[in-house]
Amino acid sequence: MRSIPTRFYVFLFIISCSQIYSQTVSSIIKDAETQQPIPYATVQLSNKKGVITNEEGRFTLQLDQQFKEADSLFISCMGYVGLGKPLNQFTENVILLTPKTIELNPVIVSNKQFTAEELIEAVKNNLDKNYSQNITKKRLFFRESYHQHLSKTDYTFKESTIEALNERFLDSVLHTIPKETSHYTEVLGDFYGDYNKDNQKLTLIKASELYDKQNELDLTALEEKFNDILKKNIKPDSYFKIKSGLFGTKMDADEILASAADSTDVDALKKEMEAKQKREENRKKYFASHKKRALGNIMGKLFFLEDSNLNFINKNRRYKYNIVDFTYMGDQPVYLVDFEPKRSEDYKGRLYINADDFAIVRVNYSNVKSLKTFKLLGVSMDQFLAQGTMLFAKGMNNQYKLQYLEEELGTKVRIKRPLKIIELNKHVKGRNKQNELSLKIDMATMGTSKHQIIIFDTESISSAQLEAVTENNDLLPTYMPDFDPEFWKGHTIIEPNKAIREFTSAE
Repeated sequence: MRSIPTRFYVFLFIISCSQIYSQTVSSIIKDAETQQPIPYATVQLSNKKGVITNEEGRFTLQLDQQFKEADSLFISCMGYVGLGKPLNQFTENVILLTPKTIELNPVIVSNKQFTAEELIEAVKNNLDKNYSQNITKKRLFFRESYHQHLSKTDYTFKESTIEALNERFLDSVLHTIPKETSHYTEVLGDFYGDYNKDNQKLTLIKASELYDKQNELDLTALEEKFNDILKKNIKPDSYFKIKSGLFGTKMDADEILASAADSTDVDALKKEMEAKQKREENRKKYFASHKKRALGNIMGKLFFLEDSNLNFINKNRRYKYNIVDFTYMGDQPVYLVDFEPKRSEDYKGRLYINADDFAIVRVNYSNVKSLKTFKLLGVSMDQFLAQGTMLFAKGMNNQYKLQYLEEELGTKVRIKRPLKIIELNKHVKGRNKQNELSLKIDMATMGTSKHQIIIFDTESISSAQLEAVTENNDLLPTYMPDFDPEFWKGHTIIEPNKAIREFTSAE
């Protein structure tokens, strides 16, 4: 494992004006009493730019050419005393925030004491006032993290009439498949539009992919080996029947062998190169489109949208609510309200509701049951995890805008059933079965994905401005086999967590 230098995490201040552009402020924010990291704290430089701490309390803030020594750094988090002072007075690599003593505002005390249900009704009645669904331009950073764990890879070998397709070969197949895989994609760009997916555009500024290419190379080599075995053992006019349980699928031998083109065949090689070029063109074309679609899907989950599956406000009759506490976010009084389903809804969580304007400024939610399950003929699927956090900040027009969104999803899949691959040939007299591979497989995998979006700036734009935007579809992500702390230098992003910082490909 390649470790990251300690200096990467320490506050760094370079006073020389000629080096201002490259300056960064990096630190960890912790609770002064418990010494625990504080996630989702807001770090802002003299109301010019800001960032959110990650789940480990870490942040890095880029200082641009407009930075002045007199500029102050302001740090705030719900339930803590805010902290603000000039940058040069921050001399430690850990910043401590003190928990805030709750003193109820006399106005709040003298107001009508809301029940939880009345408070939620007030939230619902003020959705249109507090949250805009107009067309905007958002400068954002989007990180996708995916992890897969192959928990079971068992099989029972029954029969194979192709000598090369034996237990030893199948063992090598299982050995080649990685038990743990991770893939990280990061994108910085401008996201345009409203919450209608047909009315959205994305222009990319920079992107990266962090994963182990060796996993791909191993599987490619395995595929080539498998194709070579088939090419030597089957007839050109054969076809295969793949049987698993009650169903069977036919596949021509030519289809299976198509990817095993003879490199000495000039025409085949030319076609292969053309296909490779086409794939590269599609990759350029669809990378940005895929990210735009992913962002649109995630944005469509915001609770104030009528068709969101997070329906604990729009369908509030289906939930139970309980006021559990009262705190402050800066100087704003905030109710803490827990919710859970009365009957068959999917989520429970906590709402942080501004007591002055009844806006939800933060949501934490998690599923109370599997969102979807499937089981048929030895194949089962369980969407067992769906949890997230949303943070909102008040803009210049007194409406709230999304500042940070995080969601984590998890799915388990298991396949336990017989599998047969049978070669058939209609020109062979008598029984036309030529070769057969028969086994019973028992495999299980668990995949979890995490999406993080931090929005730095939001500005309203017109339909004409949206129409005039030309999407940048040519930018490809830079591949990184190991984490590179220099890649995002000059850009403010949400800090990577320990798993990303320590990621390195296998030698």
